[in-house]
Amino acid sequence: MFAQSGSEPVTDDSTITYPSSYFSQFAPVSVRDMLDRIPGIDLALGNQNDARVERFLGGTRGLGGSSQILIDGKRLAGKENEARNQLSRIAAAEVQYIEIVRGTSSELDVQNSGQLINIVLREAQTRSSLSAEVGVRRFQDSSIKPEGTFSMTGQRGALSYQISANTSPGYRIEDTFELSLNPDLSFNETVELERIIERTNYNFNSNLTYEPSSENRFALNLLYREQDPPTKLLRTFTDFSSGLGSISFEREDNPSKANNWEIGGDYEHIFGNGAKYKFLFIVNDRKQDTTRERFEFLSPGDFEFKNLFIDNGSRYREKILRTSYTQNVTPAQGLELGLEVAQTTQDSSLRLGLPLVGEGSLDFGGLVPVDLPNAFASVEEIRYEAFAIHNWRINARMSLESSLIAEYSRIEQTGDVDNARHFDFLKPKVDFRYDINNSFQMHLTAEKFVSQLRFADFSAATNLMDEDQDTIAGNPELVQEESWRYNVNLDYRLPNDGGVVNLRLFYLDVENHIGRIDISPSPTQLKSTNGNVGDGSVSGLNLNTSIRLGMVGLPSALLTAGFLVQNSRIDDALIGKMRKVVPYDRGSFNFGFRHDMSGSGINYGFNYRSGIDGNRPLYDIDNVLFMGSPSNLTVFAEKQGFAGLTYRFEAINVFNYKQKQERRRFSGYLRDDVLKEIERFSTTDGVRLTFKVRGTF
Repeated sequence: MFAQSGSEPVTDDSTITYPSSYFSQFAPVSVRDMLDRIPGIDLALGNQNDARVERFLGGTRGLGGSSQILIDGKRLAGKENEARNQLSRIAAAEVQYIEIVRGTSSELDVQNSGQLINIVLREAQTRSSLSAEVGVRRFQDSSIKPEGTFSMTGQRGALSYQISANTSPGYRIEDTFELSLNPDLSFNETVELERIIERTNYNFNSNLTYEPSSENRFALNLLYREQDPPTKLLRTFTDFSSGLGSISFEREDNPSKANNWEIGGDYEHIFGNGAKYKFLFIVNDRKQDTTRERFEFLSPGDFEFKNLFIDNGSRYREKILRTSYTQNVTPAQGLELGLEVAQTTQDSSLRLGLPLVGEGSLDFGGLVPVDLPNAFASVEEIRYEAFAIHNWRINARMSLESSLIAEYSRIEQTGDVDNARHFDFLKPKVDFRYDINNSFQMHLTAEKFVSQLRFADFSAATNLMDEDQDTIAGNPELVQEESWRYNVNLDYRLPNDGGVVNLRLFYLDVENHIGRIDISPSPTQLKSTNGNVGDGSVSGLNLNTSIRLGMVGLPSALLTAGFLVQNSRIDDALIGKMRKVVPYDRGSFNFGFRHDMSGSGINYGFNYRSGIDGNRPLYDIDNVLFMGSPSNLTVFAEKQGFAGLTYRFEAINVFNYKQKQERRRFSGYLRDDVLKEIERFSTTDGVRLTFKVRGTF
């Protein structure tokens, strides 16, 4: 039998509950191990493509009312330090049960945008556990780097705590080969590049909760993260333009420092009539300073000539307050009213030195300073959001959640450019759910979405996308990208915890899309920057399945598959034609398999993810970059063994995937179609092998 008697999941009112006894046969170490055994868990954790799009658009705007993961029914007051990052740090022994919530209710601590996970911990006067994970990772150059996580979870009376420390290798080595062709496809140049990023990530997290009574609850969350990612590059050029194939070299030594911290907290009070008051706050600070110095030489050991110096500094800070009052206005209806206030500040600096005629400066690496417009800037946004959220349980099968957010913000830029602007938005949302039966749910949503601006785009910055263009100009007139988003979601859960089938159809009506715009001073001096291009649309279909293989005699084996196809279009005046709305490419697909051999304490499997190739272009004023779709195969095997520990082997990028790209450069505007050069790139970062030992004490 796969599930022992009394340990089966229970479905009640759109919520599936998995007791801790359900997972005992898997001997899990952490909450992450428990979730991996639940069919369709990736749907509750959130779509990876949606997360990628959100990061591209600048991340989440403020704190908001949504969260995918709750702990003891509560959200963590954090952005960097949020519940998802705690899953591998909470010991499985501390969990009483896990809920997959498919409905909406004013009793939930957040708005449920799809499905959410509620991890309920055991209650005891005194409890504690220590979990640890140590391991090593091997990279393609045979470098071996250590990693480890230590976490302590427990309770002392009214105080609950979770404290963890983690170190992980951010080391990366890339080998790139570039072939440059003339328009007639004759050889122009080849470039061999080796890039080594010597990065180690250090993290410290703590989550403290004090609950002196059933009416009052206090929580405090802390995060500190540090990483110094210095980068070294070596380029080998072979020049065929003269027909002789002459060789030269360039190297870069790019030191970098980065760290961030975050403090978040919340207070909740429940009144005698069941009404609830909440107050949350977040303060965070993120810094990064990077220096880039480039040297050219004819052969190793020869005199090196410095031809570039760039120093880029960035500091990003947020202060967020959110407060609300929730009360049931009828037995079937609840209303939440609240206010969120946020201050966001971005400080940026850029120094560029070149080997020009003039007096050099030590602040510019000994090179001659170049006067860059809008190179030093401080951007501050003050934002106010008043919100109302109404939940209506129409009947036993239908629910309706509607919300309205009224936003007012002021963005002010000082420094080399002084500019101030005001914005206001109304952002409605409607969420309707119909439980056709206990297994089959239809979910419809419509909402107005406003993206978070990347304030670093307001001032000049390093261009990381094109090595022929060292910097990119800032644009102090950027406005927020907006969209109306419509979703139809059908979710079917097979009987007896046999799996999940989910289909989502979506359509986005996009306004003020951000892309490249023309700021050329003359037709012979072409220049572009990030700006608002215009309006476009996105449509797509996302199908996901997660099935237990009981029909072939493997009830403890789980097969997952996903397929995303999407289409988008926008009329781009810069290139004079229709193009895709970045980053919505053609789509992607994934397959996964996990088999738990509980009797022997072994589990193994694989996860494969790849994109649909073609039509992934990034257009600029005089060039276009066609990007290949990323692909990765990870295989793993685990064994519970000696001393009650779990031993895990993992191989990442098993096929040693090569990221292929092609850039086409044009004489003058791209839209004039006068081809000048073709550059073809192939990059790989090799197979990575990991061995880990985990346990709970």
